[in-house]
This record gives sequence, C-alpha cells and structure tokens, in this order.
Amino acid sequence: MPHMDSTRFAGRVAVVTGGNRGIGLEIARQLAEGGARVAIWARDTDRMDAAAAELSTLTEVQCVRADVASEADVRAAADATLGLFGKVDILVNNAGILGPSAPVGSYSTADFAQVMQVNLMGTFHCCSALVPAMKAAGYGRIVTLSSASGKDGNPFVSGYSCSKAAQIAFTKALAKEVATDGILVNAVTPSASPTDIFGDLDEALTRALLSRVPMGRFVQPHEIAKMVCWLCSDDCSFSTGATFDITGGRTTF
Repeated sequence: MPHMDSTRFAGRVAVVTGGNRGIGLEIARQLAEGGARVAIWARDTDRMDAAAAELSTLTEVQCVRADVASEADVRAAADATLGLFGKVDILVNNAGILGPSAPVGSYSTADFAQVMQVNLMGTFHCCSALVPAMKAAGYGRIVTLSSASGKDGNPFVSGYSCSKAAQIAFTKALAKEVATDGILVNAVTPSASPTDIFGDLDEALTRALLSRVPMGRFVQPHEIAKMVCWLCSDDCSFSTGATFDITGGRTTF
C-alpha cells in the first residue's frame, strides 16, 4: 500500500478518539504519515502507549486518557491538547462501543443508555469542546465514524443502530450551523470491518456479517482511513453535512 503524501497535513493538528486500536489507529497512522501532529484520546492506556510508540516515529504524538462519555474528561482532554499544540484542525470521532446483542424487551435500559452515552454523547462532547476553537481559527474538519447500521438498522443491536443514526443526524445539524465558519462536518458509514468491536469473529458471525455485503468481504481499516483522510484534507472543500458510504454495496443511499 503506497504511503500518503508526507505534506498533505503539514501544520495540521488532529484529534482521533479511540485512536489506540483498530480503525482509529489506522486513521491516526495515515494522518501522521501525512504530516499531522496527532492527539489520541482513549481509555485503554496500555494500548495508547503502544500506539504512541508506533506513531512517534512519524510525528509528534500526545496521548490523553479520556472517556468520551464523560463531559469532564473530554473538556480536560481538549484543554490538554489545545494547551500543547495551540489549536486543533481535525477531529475524528471514532471511539464507540457495540453494546449487547439482545431483542427489544430483553435489551436493558441501562445498556441502551450506555451505548447512546458513548457513541452519541461522546461525539457531542468532543464537538462541543473543540468547535469553538475551530470557529476562532476559521478552519476545521470533523469526521464522525458512524455505521451502515445507522442507515439500515441491524436486528438485536438497537442501541448501536440508534446511536449511529443519531450521529448522522447530528453531523447534518452541526454542518449547517458552521457552514460559513470554515468548518466541514461529515460522517462515514462503513459496513463490518474485522476489528475487535465484534470480539471473536467465528465462521457463523462472519457469514452473517458478509451476507448483506454484495462485494462479499469485510472493509479493511486502511480503506476506511483513506476515505476519512480525504474528508480531513483540504482536497475536501465543498462537501459538508454528508454521509459517505463505504459498504461494498450494502447501503447505497
């Protein structure tokens, strides 16, 4: 796989939530390869240290332990990153959880609320903390990792599907609020990718996940990261409030 132009994000500062593993780490890596300084906000400090060790060979990296579900954690993280780098040009809302698999009626209120708190409120907290600084600078790129499930719904994961649909709605609303402030806000909706959000991918689960994908395979983290990085770049100049599909044909709207 060819490396990204090392000047594409020169001078930019990027925050990637959940950037210590999986899709988030790949996004952070490609941003770093493009010359961005990168702040990782995540909960798992062991994985964050490992990610920082890898990315520090490419760029300046800051790691902040933060649970995006906590407004106080996010505010503290924003203060730390703005304090170190002086600005944030790019925000990638990647952190998220799947939650349990259960039918409505057995899916607990507490579990539903937790998924919404991390996935939706986490996105809201991060945008609330960083959009004012982006407005003051007259520049920003915000990309939220939603899901195909937010478009077509997945049975037995109603909390996840609702949270991902809500992220899309929030993206559209925020994009219109800041459309004249130099800030572009978009969402990406991948189909299933082979990351640890699914736990152990046995044959039955793999077959079920791929049965809805016309191309018949998982989308790879590096493919998602390439789309995200385009949306984070100056090459993206007139797309905002949009949802970018990367599902191998599963959803085409």
